Order: sequence, then structure tokens, then C-alpha cells
Amino acid sequence: MGVAGLIRRSDIDEVRSRTNIADIVGEYVTLKNAGVGSMKGLCPFHEERSPSFHVRPQVGFYHCFGCGEGGDVFTFLQKMDHVTFSEAVERMAARIGYELHYEDGGQASDHGVRARILAANKAAEDFFVAQLKTPDAEPGRAFLGSRGFDSSAAERFGVGFAPRGGALGKHLKTLGYSEEELVTAGLLGRGDRGDVYDRFRGRLVWPIRDITGATLGFGARKLLDDDQGPKYLNTPETAVYHKSQVLYGLDLARKDISRSRQVVVVEGYTDVMACHLAGVTTAVATCGTAFGVDHIKIVRRVIGDVDNADTTGTGEVIFTFDPDEAGQKAASRAFAEEQRFAAQTFVAVAPDGLDPCDLRLNKGDDAVRALIKRRRPMFEFMIKRHLDAHNLETVEGRVAALRESAPVVAGIRDQAMSVGYTRSLAGWLGMEPADVARAITAARRSTPRSAAEPTTQAAPEPEQRAAEFSLTDLPVDQPTRQERDALMAILQHPNDVGRELVERVARVRFVNSTLTVVRDAVATSIGSLETPDWVAAVTAEVPATYASLVQQLAVGPIPERQDRMAAYCARVASDLVDRDLLRTKADLLGALQRTDTASEPDKYRQLQEQLVSVETERRRLRDE
Repeated sequence: MGVAGLIRRSDIDEVRSRTNIADIVGEYVTLKNAGVGSMKGLCPFHEERSPSFHVRPQVGFYHCFGCGEGGDVFTFLQKMDHVTFSEAVERMAARIGYELHYEDGGQASDHGVRARILAANKAAEDFFVAQLKTPDAEPGRAFLGSRGFDSSAAERFGVGFAPRGGALGKHLKTLGYSEEELVTAGLLGRGDRGDVYDRFRGRLVWPIRDITGATLGFGARKLLDDDQGPKYLNTPETAVYHKSQVLYGLDLARKDISRSRQVVVVEGYTDVMACHLAGVTTAVATCGTAFGVDHIKIVRRVIGDVDNADTTGTGEVIFTFDPDEAGQKAASRAFAEEQRFAAQTFVAVAPDGLDPCDLRLNKGDDAVRALIKRRRPMFEFMIKRHLDAHNLETVEGRVAALRESAPVVAGIRDQAMSVGYTRSLAGWLGMEPADVARAITAARRSTPRSAAEPTTQAAPEPEQRAAEFSLTDLPVDQPTRQERDALMAILQHPNDVGRELVERVARVRFVNSTLTVVRDAVATSIGSLETPDWVAAVTAEVPATYASLVQQLAVGPIPERQDRMAAYCARVASDLVDRDLLRTKADLLGALQRTDTASEPDKYRQLQEQLVSVETERRRLRDE
């Protein structure tokens, strides 16, 4: 933000007291009177049908009795717009026209400058949008059309046209902006002789906004053959625009990123447009620079990416790269920063090498959505890159590929994932797992600890933790996957499954002996089902070597959207019960065939009654 220091406590209190929290919350939540001094509405922090989110304007606080969220106006803005505390205070101060002071005696010296730059940028954006409809902008409209974008798409993303000549500068001066202010904002450039000119001329222009929707700067694409400038030209560094700290499209994608805990990082403005129009509304792009540490900080804040021991269940970051050399280098740079995320990172590359914009143009919206669904884990992508560079038909090629791939696996923090990739790499190479594990152990010992890696005790080697059970050790046959998915649903969303169904799953005959132990622990912990200690109770019941498996089942990502989660969890549990009932039916039918009706009439009748009971239960399951 470029501030001089900590905002004075007295200023923070003053801004808070002058701000009506109901006005701010009311921009996000429809509030209705709920008695004296209280208003209520549907909570913006969790899904609910009846309002349990209460705001007390006179006290200046809100609280949700459904999810427990609460705080003041600054807390609300931090959570809703994913801004820092200082940014929230500054936004409210600007809203009420209050000048902030800072602890070191300075003032928000750049606040006035920032406000003028933002206002000038908004005026420029309006000007560019209006210009796109003029005859001179035909090359811009033609370019958009050639990329599959109509006028409504241009309007949705605020795309405009910068005319030639000094039209922008002249227009903004009539609105009261000085030449110096416009140069400071990066809208005008200054030549060697001191003369000024419009920075963007004869170009298609995209507004680059911050997470709250304020326009920080612009990206402009060359359209005309006689334009000697670069293909893309961006606003220079200003008091508000720092290219390493902005992501194009974040203002549009923020809510869906936060809701789905997924962000898709593409390479250009048209790729962001194509993704959003195709339904991938979590897409963002860097602005003329590589994806770096500052971008990671922004993304982590929006997806709620928190540090933890294992990289599971904390969201997804999906990178799309061109398959050319530049794209491969971009992938390597992104991988170098991968450990800064707690989230799982993925790579999505179109099979025929098309970027999302070309993919949408040539194959339609479905192809763009399919590209993201076909994402591959970043680790797998990097390992396969090394394998593809060698001839695996020869011993020399396999050894060289192992030597290059081992450090990639050695860098995986998640213990279970590391073991899984060790096995996968052995399979891809056609080598013994023990040999691959030794190479990875050697690579881990020879690799210096990165600054981003937590300085905790080194993870035990695979041989030492062989007795511990892990998700990655489970076979991939359908029955085991079905049992695993049902246990994940029961551990993570027990209320969605429901007590009756959990109790029924606890009696199902499991195929996998490892998961049978977890099933038994669920059965003996039913008393804690609806308490916050549910997972801890199940963990306490299993032998020590199974504790890690229970924890992994409890945090592993479930492949379903939040709004469909309850139905999914109930379905995977009931499907498992249905499978068990089908097996019981088959056993009963076999017993019936072996029973002589003449000599064992009672037994025959009993088996028939049991069959009817099983069929009744199966029908009830399917009707629920």
C-alpha cells in the first residue's frame, strides 16, 4: 500500500465510530429489521436457508449464530474482500473523507495521490470503453471478433479502445486532471524533450483492477501494423500499480475462487476472458510478468491457503502453460515456487497445444472446461517432463531419468504423497521401488533445505514408516475406492450422511482389510458422531499405525462442489450399503437353492423372509 507505518489506534477507532456497519454489510447482504437495534440476513460466510446472521449497527458488530463468525466492520471487509486490516481501514477512511495518520509521525502521504490516480484511471477506463464503439476502433472490434468475443463480452470485462493522437490526455484535462497527475498515473508519457503523449495509442485496452474492483492500470495490445511498440504494453509502476502484485481478472474471480478454493492461472487477458465465458470463473492472469512470490501471497489469501503439515485438502492452484519452450520455462518457474503453497498445484495443457482462448474458439466452451478437469498434479507433470527427455528403453536412459526425477520427489513435503510418487516413478521407469526410494533418499540428503520449507524435524524415510498405513498404499480397485470414499464422507461430513446411515455403513462387510479397521473404529465411536471431537474419537480407537490413515481420510479432498456435498456424501454411503445388501441377497439366493423345501420348510420360509427384507431395505435406500 505504500503507507508510512502503523495507523494510529485513535484514527482506527475514529473511522470505526464514524462508519455505519449496516451500510457496509448491506452492500453484500440483504438486511431486514430484527427487533430493536438489530438487523439480520443470510450469512455470507456459510450456506444457510434461514437467516442467522445478525448486525447491531449501534454496537458496530456482527455475529452469525450459525457458523460463529463475528467482528467489526474491518473484520467483515477482511473476510469478504480478502484485504489486509490496514487496507480495510484505509478504504473506510477514504469513504468518509477522513485523513489517516501513522505511528511514526508521518501521514498517509500518498493517500491523496492514490485517490487521484484511481479516479483518473476510472475516468480513462470509461473513455476507452466509449471509444470502442467509434469508427476508428474497428480494428479493435475485429480483433475481439476474431478471438470469439462479442460486444457483451467486451462490456463484461471492461475492454476499450485507446485512439491515436492525444485524445485521452485532452479528455482527462477537461475533467480537471493536471498533466503532472496524468504522468504520475502512467496514462501519459513524457518524452526526452519534456513533451507529453498518450501512453496507449491505437490499441485495445483491458483495465487491470484490484480485488475490490478499483482500476489500478491497463494492459494494451497492439493492433496496427505501423505500431512500433511491443505486442503488449502495460501501465508503468505507479503508486497504485505494481505488476508483480496484481492479477488480471481477480476482481471478477474472487468470490468463486474463495467459494471453490480453486484458482486457475492462465497466461493472458484473452485467456481469462475465454475461461470465464466458458464457465471457468476462477481464472486469473499475471500482467506482463512471471507468476511470482507476491502473486502467490495474493492467491493464498483468497483461497484461504493455510500452512499445515500435509498438502491435502487446502485447495487447488491450476496452471495452464503453452507446450512450447517458453511455456515449459514458465512451468519450471512455477514449480520452483510450488512449495510456497499449502494447496495442491496442478498443470493443465491442451493436448493439441492450444491456449484457452484458441481452444474455446476452435472447440467450444466444453473443451475449455474439459482442459481444467484433465489437470495433472504439478509433481507428475514435472516428473514426466524429465522422463520424456530420455530413452527409457535403455538402462542408461532410465538411470539418467531417475537421477533427474529423484530431486522432484525428494522435494514433496507431504509424506503420504512422497511415498505414492516414489511408487509411481518406479512404475513409470520399470525399476524396483527400493532402488528408486534409495535414489530419492540420496537426493533429499543432498538438497539444501529451501527457505520456503518449514524448519521442522526431517521426515522419516519410507523404510522407517513402512508400518504406518496411508491412503497412497491402498489398492485402486473399485470396491476399495468405494469404501474409502464412504469413510471420507463419514469422517468429514457426518451430519450430511446421517446417524442411521453411518451406523449401517459400520455393519457393512469391507473388502479392504486396512479400511475394515477404520470401519470398526467408526462403529465404536458412534457416540461422538455429532460432536466436534468426532475425528479425534475415531483416531483414538484405531491402533497407532492407522492414526495417520484416519487423519488423511479426514482431510483428503472430496471431488464434489460444496453445494452438492450433502447429496454426494449421502450417496456414497448408501451405495456402499446397497453393495453389501446385494452381496447378502446373492448369499441368500444361494442358500435357498441348497435348501430342500420338503425337509426344511421353516428354514426355507425364513430365507425367503430375509430376502424380502433385503429387497425392502434396498428399495428404501434408493428412494431416500
